Amino acid sequence: MAANKIVVLGAGVSGLTTAYLLSKDPSNSITVLAKHMPGDYDIEYASPWAGANYLPVGKRGSDHEKWERNTWPALKELTEKHPEAGLHFQETIVYNRTKDQGSATGDWFSELVQKNPWYKDVVPDFQEIPADQLAPGIDNASKFTSVCINTAIYLPWLVGQCRRNGVVFKRAVLKHITDAANTPHLHHTGHKPDVVVNCTGLASRTLGGVQDAKLYPARGQIVVVRNDPGQMVSISGSDDGDDEVVYMMTRAAGGGTVIGGSYQKHQWDPLPDPNLAVRIMKRAVALCPALVREGQGIEGLDVIRHGVGLRPLREGGPRVEAERIGGVAVVHNYGHGGFGYQASFGCAEDAAALVQRVLSSRAKL
Repeated sequence: MAANKIVVLGAGVSGLTTAYLLSKDPSNSITVLAKHMPGDYDIEYASPWAGANYLPVGKRGSDHEKWERNTWPALKELTEKHPEAGLHFQETIVYNRTKDQGSATGDWFSELVQKNPWYKDVVPDFQEIPADQLAPGIDNASKFTSVCINTAIYLPWLVGQCRRNGVVFKRAVLKHITDAANTPHLHHTGHKPDVVVNCTGLASRTLGGVQDAKLYPARGQIVVVRNDPGQMVSISGSDDGDDEVVYMMTRAAGGGTVIGGSYQKHQWDPLPDPNLAVRIMKRAVALCPALVREGQGIEGLDVIRHGVGLRPLREGGPRVEAERIGGVAVVHNYGHGGFGYQASFGCAEDAAALVQRVLSSRAKL
């Protein structure tokens, strides 16, 4: 039987996870085309800047919940059985302030900080923190075991798994999505692909044939430090603005602690704001004094770098669906906002199923 020829556009976590799952079927011949690859740091390439972790934010009963629910087993298995992938378990504490409801960060965290969230039966060791143990201003809190991902290790690991399964990686910049099928030799076999999988994230806003106006950025600014707070900690908002928040997580394998952050919708600025950076560090030390030695303020933080990433948000949620564009079969998997990693396997499984449906319908013709 002739191989199924597939092109995956995009080498962020969504594109790489989709290519990885598709590559497990030996009848699939896959080329990943991307402007940016793991190892690049560019404002257009969101995945390297992520924390990244598993803090579920999907609304109960939604596709988003399903995707996050279906991703946890894969992340847990990688953490337990594949240390080379760059994940580790971390004790996690989530604080909620009722007054943050309705703010940009409060809406983002609304499911995460529920007193009886759906994910309590998914993650290990979930428990509510008793009210008499909460600081003034904190209305409720919970703790559980989660994972933190060192993206500088994990993204190349995904590339390695794909290459082991025969996936070919190429640099390419396309103006129109049909170029992936109609430009000679973009698929490594030299033949026209049977299906194109679009995992271009925020770039789907301008990619010809897609031009999804529902996409927009939510700018996130971070500070990466050498300090280790000993826990993954987050809170629903801050008093510095409704799009500023506090979270911190220590990446596996010496990847440093990522401290955030911001959730600035429709903000494209690629440069770190030094004033915001100071606020981020002050909020982190105030929430988790264990970050620095006793008596030290932000001067006790050992900064590795400052960074900015643009989360690819989409009105109505991620787009995971199939269509035909200019005679080309396309499966979309983009628009994951700030939860690309923690929904990656769930979304990629659905996208891979859509690809299989397209290929099956073609085989019947």
